[in-house]
Amino acid sequence: MLTALIALLGLIAALASVTAVQALRIEARYPLEGARVEVGGGAIHVLDQPAKGEERGAVLLIHGASGNASDMSVALAERLASRGFRVLAVDRPGHGWSDRIGARAGSSPVRQADALRRAAEKLGVAKAVVAAHSLGAIAGLAMALDHPEFVRALALIAPVSHPWKGGVAWYYAVGAHPLFGPPFRRLLTLPIGMAWMGSAVASVFAPNPAPPDFIEATRLALVLRPRHFRANCEDVVYAEAAVAALSPRYGEIRTPTEVVTGDSDEVVYAHIHSKGLARDIPGARLTTLEGVGHSPHHAAPDRIVELILEAEKRASTRDSAAA
Repeated sequence: MLTALIALLGLIAALASVTAVQALRIEARYPLEGARVEVGGGAIHVLDQPAKGEERGAVLLIHGASGNASDMSVALAERLASRGFRVLAVDRPGHGWSDRIGARAGSSPVRQADALRRAAEKLGVAKAVVAAHSLGAIAGLAMALDHPEFVRALALIAPVSHPWKGGVAWYYAVGAHPLFGPPFRRLLTLPIGMAWMGSAVASVFAPNPAPPDFIEATRLALVLRPRHFRANCEDVVYAEAAVAALSPRYGEIRTPTEVVTGDSDEVVYAHIHSKGLARDIPGARLTTLEGVGHSPHHAAPDRIVELILEAEKRASTRDSAAA
């Protein structure tokens, strides 16, 4: 019995050491880029891409679950900047290099929307087209509801937006658990995550192939650090309650809204979420991309840029009419 206990303690110590060392290596490999903007209670990390030529406006990019600002930035920032937009790609609170503002309560998309908006305003952006992917769409929707003066238009990409049946994957529930979460995050998440990362990315992109440099270019391994993984799990687990609270209000949104989804998305079901938004938001328009999975911004980035431009055009028409 004593020998088994000693072996178990040795294994725990070894796994904890692996996580601590590998987390430091990941941070050294993907150091802070851009700026950390203080917003009260913490800082938000922002990648700020200036417009090429005359600036026509700003776009705020919000990433989904298990990602960071680079996911949206790599796919869209350069393309949008070449069309005259200043592009802010942000790490949601607790992700990437952003602080977890509000601790566990920071999983609220309403709180996240407020923090991201304040960061943009501190950088001189008073209005922006908000483009958000997957779980990040909840923050985009909360921003449109609570800060309509900031959101010129919405472009929601494979969005999470409405209540669904079936809960979330077990590892999110364990990772967010107050008792079981800490040992899971500090002992198992990083070594298992590194081994499964390739297959996980493939399943998210299916039926499309993932870009060959996706994991490296998007700095994906940052999510495996214990503090980042905790925020990610809490966000996913809280999402069900968040959309239950927000979705009855979508009819209040008057912002020009484009919704885009892939017809082969097996991660977030379009018939619940994307079609629900097209139904509930007045004037929202739904585009379904044939043969595309859960990452339209990587599988069809030029088409996503076109839809962002269309949302901005609709906002300009509305503003001109109001003037």
